[in-house]
Amino acid sequence: MSISAHPTPVPHLATEVATQPDDWARAETTAAEHRAVLPQPGERVAIIGCGTSLFMSRAIAALREGSGHGNTDAWPASEVRSGREYDRYLVICRSGTTTEVVNAMREIPTHIPRTVICSSPGTPVLELGDPILIDEVDEQSVVQTRFATTTLAILRWHLGADLNPAIAQARAVLAEDPAVSLAAVRHAEQISFVGMGFAAAIAEEAGLKLRESCQSWTEAYLQTEYRHGPISISTPGRAVWAFGPLVPNFEADVAVTGAHFEHRDIDPMADLVRVHQLCVLRSADQGLDPDHPRNLNRSVVLEQ
Repeated sequence: MSISAHPTPVPHLATEVATQPDDWARAETTAAEHRAVLPQPGERVAIIGCGTSLFMSRAIAALREGSGHGNTDAWPASEVRSGREYDRYLVICRSGTTTEVVNAMREIPTHIPRTVICSSPGTPVLELGDPILIDEVDEQSVVQTRFATTTLAILRWHLGADLNPAIAQARAVLAEDPAVSLAAVRHAEQISFVGMGFAAAIAEEAGLKLRESCQSWTEAYLQTEYRHGPISISTPGRAVWAFGPLVPNFEADVAVTGAHFEHRDIDPMADLVRVHQLCVLRSADQGLDPDHPRNLNRSVVLEQ
Protein backbone atom coordinates (compact mmCIF):
# COMPACT_ATOMS: atom_id res chain seq x y z
CA MET A 1 0.00 0.00 0.00
CA SER A 2 1.45 3.35 -1.02
CA ILE A 3 0.98 6.53 0.90
CA SER A 4 0.77 9.73 -1.12
CA ALA A 5 2.60 12.75 0.19
CA HIS A 6 0.55 15.81 1.01
CA PRO A 7 1.24 18.61 -1.47
CA THR A 8 3.10 21.58 -0.09
CA PRO A 9 0.58 24.39 0.42
CA VAL A 10 1.02 27.47 -1.72
CA PRO A 11 2.09 30.34 0.54
CA HIS A 12 -0.06 33.44 0.70
CA LEU A 13 3.01 35.32 -0.51
CA ALA A 14 2.90 33.60 -3.90
CA THR A 15 -0.80 34.34 -4.34
CA GLU A 16 -0.41 37.99 -3.37
CA VAL A 17 2.60 38.52 -5.64
CA ALA A 18 0.57 37.33 -8.62
CA THR A 19 -2.17 39.98 -8.34
CA GLN A 20 0.16 42.96 -8.71
CA PRO A 21 -0.34 43.88 -12.38
CA ASP A 22 -4.11 44.08 -11.87
CA ASP A 23 -3.58 45.98 -8.60
CA TRP A 24 -1.41 48.56 -10.36
CA ALA A 25 -3.97 49.01 -13.14
CA ARG A 26 -6.73 49.61 -10.56
CA ALA A 27 -4.47 52.11 -8.80
CA GLU A 28 -5.04 54.60 -11.63
CA THR A 29 -8.68 54.93 -10.55
CA THR A 30 -7.70 55.15 -6.88
CA ALA A 31 -5.28 57.97 -7.66
CA ALA A 32 -7.94 59.89 -9.57
CA GLU A 33 -10.56 59.43 -6.84
CA HIS A 34 -8.22 60.75 -4.14
CA ARG A 35 -6.44 63.44 -6.15
CA ALA A 36 -7.49 66.20 -3.73
CA VAL A 37 -5.80 64.63 -0.70
CA LEU A 38 -2.61 63.51 -2.42
CA PRO A 39 0.41 65.86 -2.61
CA GLN A 40 -0.24 68.83 -4.87
CA PRO A 41 2.34 70.43 -7.19
CA GLY A 42 4.55 72.85 -5.31
CA GLU A 43 3.72 71.58 -1.84
CA ARG A 44 6.52 70.77 0.59
CA VAL A 45 5.79 67.20 1.55
CA ALA A 46 7.03 64.73 4.15
CA ILE A 47 6.35 61.03 3.57
CA ILE A 48 6.66 58.69 6.55
CA GLY A 49 6.57 54.96 7.16
CA CYS A 50 8.48 52.04 8.67
CA GLY A 51 10.27 49.13 7.00
CA THR A 52 8.88 48.48 3.54
CA SER A 53 6.69 51.58 3.81
CA LEU A 54 9.81 53.66 4.42
CA PHE A 55 11.40 52.34 1.23
CA MET A 56 8.23 53.15 -0.71
CA SER A 57 8.36 56.63 0.86
CA ARG A 58 11.90 57.07 -0.43
CA ALA A 59 10.90 55.91 -3.90
CA ILE A 60 7.97 58.33 -4.00
CA ALA A 61 10.11 61.20 -2.72
CA ALA A 62 12.71 60.61 -5.42
CA LEU A 63 10.05 60.44 -8.14
CA ARG A 64 8.19 63.52 -6.91
CA GLU A 65 11.28 65.71 -6.67
CA GLY A 66 12.66 64.31 -9.91
CA SER A 67 9.49 65.27 -11.77
CA GLY A 68 9.59 68.82 -10.42
CA HIS A 69 6.51 68.58 -8.17
CA GLY A 70 8.19 70.02 -5.09
CA ASN A 71 10.54 69.37 -2.21
CA THR A 72 9.85 65.97 -0.68
CA ASP A 73 11.43 64.30 2.34
CA ALA A 74 11.03 60.67 3.38
CA TRP A 75 11.45 59.87 7.07
CA PRO A 76 11.20 56.80 9.27
CA ALA A 77 8.15 57.39 11.44
CA SER A 78 10.36 57.39 14.53
CA GLU A 79 12.64 60.12 13.14
CA VAL A 80 10.29 62.74 11.74
CA ARG A 81 11.93 66.19 11.92
CA SER A 82 9.41 68.31 13.80
CA GLY A 83 11.42 71.48 13.20
CA ARG A 84 10.90 71.39 9.44
CA GLU A 85 7.91 73.05 7.84
CA TYR A 86 5.74 71.01 5.50
CA ASP A 87 2.53 71.72 3.64
CA ARG A 88 1.38 68.11 3.79
CA TYR A 89 2.28 64.75 5.30
CA LEU A 90 1.74 61.49 3.46
CA VAL A 91 1.71 58.43 5.73
CA ILE A 92 2.07 54.83 4.54
CA CYS A 93 1.07 52.05 6.95
CA ARG A 94 -0.32 48.66 5.89
CA SER A 95 -1.39 47.49 9.34
CA GLY A 96 -2.74 50.80 10.60
CA THR A 97 -1.46 49.96 14.09
CA THR A 98 2.32 50.49 14.00
CA THR A 99 3.18 52.35 17.19
CA GLU A 100 5.80 54.69 15.69
CA VAL A 101 3.41 55.69 12.91
CA VAL A 102 0.48 56.33 15.24
CA ASN A 103 2.69 58.41 17.55
CA ALA A 104 4.13 60.40 14.64
CA MET A 105 0.69 61.21 13.28
CA ARG A 106 -0.46 62.44 16.68
CA GLU A 107 2.52 64.79 16.83
CA ILE A 108 1.87 66.42 13.45
CA PRO A 109 0.59 69.98 14.00
CA THR A 110 -3.15 69.93 13.64
CA HIS A 111 -3.27 72.61 10.95
CA ILE A 112 -1.15 70.58 8.50
CA PRO A 113 -3.06 68.24 6.17
CA ARG A 114 -2.08 64.61 6.37
CA THR A 115 -3.13 61.67 4.20
CA VAL A 116 -2.72 58.04 5.17
CA ILE A 117 -2.63 55.05 2.82
CA CYS A 118 -3.59 51.83 4.62
CA SER A 119 -5.07 48.43 3.79
CA SER A 120 -6.53 47.56 7.21
CA PRO A 121 -10.06 48.82 7.95
CA GLY A 122 -10.97 50.08 11.41
CA THR A 123 -7.42 50.84 12.49
CA PRO A 124 -6.12 53.91 14.40
CA VAL A 125 -4.19 55.60 11.58
CA LEU A 126 -7.33 55.96 9.47
CA GLU A 127 -8.81 58.23 12.14
CA LEU A 128 -5.75 60.47 12.23
CA GLY A 129 -5.71 61.71 8.64
CA ASP A 130 -7.52 61.76 5.31
CA PRO A 131 -7.80 58.01 4.62
CA ILE A 132 -7.05 56.15 1.42
CA LEU A 133 -8.13 52.62 2.28
CA ILE A 134 -6.96 50.01 -0.22
CA ASP A 135 -8.15 46.89 1.56
CA GLU A 136 -8.40 45.01 -1.73
CA VAL A 137 -4.59 44.66 -1.60
CA ASP A 138 -4.32 43.72 2.05
CA GLU A 139 -2.14 40.69 2.69
CA GLN A 140 -2.18 37.59 4.86
CA SER A 141 1.57 37.17 4.52
CA VAL A 142 3.67 39.16 6.96
CA VAL A 143 6.00 39.91 4.04
CA GLN A 144 4.64 42.93 2.17
CA THR A 145 4.42 42.87 -1.61
CA ARG A 146 1.26 44.08 -3.32
CA PHE A 147 0.30 46.69 -0.72
CA ALA A 148 3.67 48.38 -1.08
CA THR A 149 3.85 48.31 -4.87
CA THR A 150 0.22 49.38 -5.25
CA THR A 151 0.85 52.35 -2.97
CA LEU A 152 3.80 53.27 -5.17
CA ALA A 153 1.63 52.80 -8.25
CA ILE A 154 -1.03 55.17 -6.88
CA LEU A 155 1.54 57.90 -6.43
CA ARG A 156 3.17 57.25 -9.79
CA TRP A 157 -0.19 57.57 -11.55
CA HIS A 158 -0.85 60.71 -9.49
CA LEU A 159 2.46 62.20 -10.64
CA GLY A 160 1.46 61.68 -14.27
CA ALA A 161 3.32 58.47 -15.08
CA ASP A 162 1.91 55.93 -17.53
CA LEU A 163 2.28 52.58 -15.80
CA ASN A 164 0.83 50.50 -18.62
CA PRO A 165 4.29 49.43 -19.85
CA ALA A 166 5.29 48.40 -16.31
CA ILE A 167 2.03 46.49 -15.93
CA ALA A 168 2.67 44.62 -19.19
CA GLN A 169 6.23 43.84 -18.10
CA ALA A 170 5.04 42.50 -14.74
CA ARG A 171 2.52 40.27 -16.47
CA ALA A 172 5.30 38.94 -18.70
CA VAL A 173 7.45 38.24 -15.64
CA LEU A 174 4.64 36.33 -13.96
CA ALA A 175 4.13 34.25 -17.12
CA GLU A 176 7.71 32.95 -16.92
CA ASP A 177 8.88 29.86 -15.07
CA PRO A 178 10.89 31.40 -12.21
CA ALA A 179 12.87 28.19 -11.78
CA VAL A 180 14.31 28.94 -15.22
CA SER A 181 14.38 32.75 -15.27
CA LEU A 182 15.96 33.00 -11.81
CA ALA A 183 18.27 29.99 -12.01
CA ALA A 184 21.42 32.12 -11.92
CA VAL A 185 20.49 33.80 -8.61
CA ARG A 186 18.44 31.10 -6.94
CA HIS A 187 21.39 29.71 -4.99
CA ALA A 188 23.62 32.78 -4.84
CA GLU A 189 25.45 32.99 -1.53
CA GLN A 190 24.98 36.76 -1.38
CA ILE A 191 23.15 39.36 -3.49
CA SER A 192 23.90 43.09 -3.71
CA PHE A 193 20.98 45.11 -5.09
CA VAL A 194 21.71 48.46 -6.71
CA GLY A 195 19.83 51.27 -8.43
CA MET A 196 19.74 55.00 -9.06
CA GLY A 197 16.98 57.50 -8.30
CA PHE A 198 13.80 55.80 -7.17
CA ALA A 199 15.34 52.46 -8.16
CA ALA A 200 17.76 52.82 -5.23
CA ALA A 201 14.77 52.53 -2.88
CA ILE A 202 13.53 49.54 -4.88
CA ALA A 203 16.95 47.97 -4.32
CA GLU A 204 16.59 48.50 -0.56
CA GLU A 205 13.16 46.92 -0.64
CA ALA A 206 14.44 43.95 -2.66
CA GLY A 207 17.11 43.26 -0.08
CA LEU A 208 14.59 43.43 2.73
CA LYS A 209 12.22 40.97 1.01
CA LEU A 210 14.87 38.26 0.82
CA ARG A 211 16.09 38.88 4.36
CA GLU A 212 12.54 38.58 5.69
CA SER A 213 11.28 35.66 3.65
CA CYS A 214 14.32 33.39 3.56
CA GLN A 215 17.01 34.89 5.81
CA SER A 216 19.26 35.64 2.83
CA TRP A 217 22.44 37.73 2.95
CA THR A 218 21.58 40.82 0.93
CA GLU A 219 22.75 44.42 0.75
CA ALA A 220 21.59 47.49 -1.19
CA TYR A 221 23.41 50.53 -2.55
CA LEU A 222 23.32 53.26 -5.12
CA GLN A 223 25.03 51.97 -8.24
CA THR A 224 27.56 54.76 -7.94
CA GLU A 225 28.32 53.86 -4.32
CA TYR A 226 28.81 50.17 -5.04
CA ARG A 227 32.29 50.90 -6.40
CA HIS A 228 33.25 52.80 -3.24
CA GLY A 229 33.73 49.74 -1.05
CA PRO A 230 30.83 47.28 -1.47
CA ILE A 231 32.39 45.91 -4.67
CA SER A 232 34.92 44.16 -2.42
CA ILE A 233 32.26 41.68 -1.31
CA SER A 234 31.51 40.50 -4.84
CA THR A 235 33.06 37.22 -5.93
CA PRO A 236 32.09 34.04 -7.84
CA GLY A 237 29.01 32.43 -6.31
CA ARG A 238 27.53 35.80 -5.39
CA ALA A 239 25.42 38.21 -7.45
CA VAL A 240 24.83 41.87 -8.19
CA TRP A 241 21.29 42.74 -9.27
CA ALA A 242 20.77 46.17 -10.87
CA PHE A 243 17.39 47.88 -11.16
CA GLY A 244 16.73 50.40 -13.91
CA PRO A 245 19.22 52.12 -16.24
CA LEU A 246 22.91 51.38 -15.74
CA VAL A 247 25.57 53.98 -15.10
CA PRO A 248 28.51 53.84 -17.57
CA ASN A 249 30.81 50.83 -17.22
CA PHE A 250 28.88 49.35 -14.31
CA GLU A 251 28.43 45.92 -15.84
CA ALA A 252 32.13 45.77 -16.71
CA ASP A 253 33.06 46.70 -13.15
CA VAL A 254 30.95 43.82 -11.81
CA ALA A 255 32.36 41.41 -14.40
CA VAL A 256 35.93 41.69 -13.07
CA THR A 257 34.75 40.47 -9.64
CA GLY A 258 33.45 37.18 -11.02
CA ALA A 259 30.02 37.73 -9.48
CA HIS A 260 26.92 37.01 -11.53
CA PHE A 261 25.34 40.19 -12.93
CA GLU A 262 21.54 40.27 -13.05
CA HIS A 263 19.82 43.04 -15.00
CA ARG A 264 16.77 43.51 -17.19
CA ASP A 265 15.85 46.63 -19.10
CA ILE A 266 12.39 46.88 -17.55
CA ASP A 267 10.66 49.14 -15.04
CA PRO A 268 12.18 48.65 -11.57
CA MET A 269 8.75 47.98 -10.12
CA ALA A 270 8.22 45.12 -12.58
CA ASP A 271 11.72 43.83 -11.85
CA LEU A 272 10.86 43.79 -8.14
CA VAL A 273 8.21 41.19 -8.95
CA ARG A 274 11.07 38.91 -10.01
CA VAL A 275 12.58 39.36 -6.55
CA HIS A 276 9.23 38.43 -5.03
CA GLN A 277 9.31 35.23 -7.09
CA LEU A 278 12.83 34.57 -5.85
CA CYS A 279 11.59 34.89 -2.26
CA VAL A 280 9.07 32.12 -2.90
CA LEU A 281 11.68 29.89 -4.54
CA ARG A 282 14.39 30.31 -1.94
CA SER A 283 12.08 29.95 1.04
CA ALA A 284 10.78 26.67 -0.41
CA ASP A 285 14.33 25.48 -1.02
CA GLN A 286 15.13 26.07 2.64
CA GLY A 287 11.89 24.73 4.05
CA LEU A 288 10.94 28.15 5.43
CA ASP A 289 7.48 29.67 5.74
CA PRO A 290 7.64 33.06 3.97
CA ASP A 291 4.25 34.03 5.37
CA HIS A 292 5.60 33.93 8.93
CA PRO A 293 9.24 35.09 8.97
CA ARG A 294 11.38 34.50 12.00
CA ASN A 295 10.93 37.12 14.75
CA LEU A 296 8.49 39.21 12.68
CA ASN A 297 4.83 40.11 13.05
CA ARG A 298 2.45 41.98 10.78
CA SER A 299 2.76 45.13 12.89
CA VAL A 300 5.26 46.45 15.41
CA VAL A 301 3.20 47.46 18.43
CA LEU A 302 5.28 48.77 21.33
CA GLU A 303 4.45 49.16 24.98
CA GLN A 304 3.74 52.81 25.76
